[in-house]
Amino acid sequence: MKHILVYADSLSWGIVPLTRRRLEFSQRWPGVMEGELNAQGHAVRVVEDCLNGRRTVWEDPFKPGRNGLIGLAQRIEGCSPLDLVVLMLGTNDFQSMHQLNAWHASQGIATLVAAIRNAPIEPGMPVPRILVIAPPPIGTPAGPLAPKFEGGDSKCAGLAAAYSQVCRELDCHFFDAASVITASSLDGVHLDAPQHLALGRAAAGVVAKLLEEPAG
Repeated sequence: MKHILVYADSLSWGIVPLTRRRLEFSQRWPGVMEGELNAQGHAVRVVEDCLNGRRTVWEDPFKPGRNGLIGLAQRIEGCSPLDLVVLMLGTNDFQSMHQLNAWHASQGIATLVAAIRNAPIEPGMPVPRILVIAPPPIGTPAGPLAPKFEGGDSKCAGLAAAYSQVCRELDCHFFDAASVITASSLDGVHLDAPQHLALGRAAAGVVAKLLEEPAG
């Protein structure tokens, strides 16, 4: 059995736009991906570590524990052996409290990649491959999230290109979620159920090819 860790934020946690409800695992894109891969004959277990509000490497001044770097190496250690880590972070780097752009978020992703590769796993266990998924661009923030993400639609410009460049430099795998989905029109940030389905199916196609390649 192959083990995949999805390390992400509320877009992957499955928050229903304009509510505080959560989609079922089978509806969330990591669950859709797991189901698709197993249906294709890949014995796969997906472990979700998705925290609402998680940044790449920055703190939230209002909620503790949202810095994605803190504790990441220990999560890799605790979940090992892992065949793949999927990173889908960055959206919260563009909250109105941060004056950050796509380059800053890409450097945050690069820092997380280094933490994964240097995690204190047991001798003989594999250093997992890494797939970076660029979240779709923020739309027009609406509803209760509007003040929190004010200006995020402009600050996130160029995110996929910046992530792609970092992945080339660090020899990571990359996928642009915007090639198959957009942010929900309801709040401009999160994903609707049909978008989870589309992303999960697309991610399964990418991951299936990775799992079929020889390690190393």
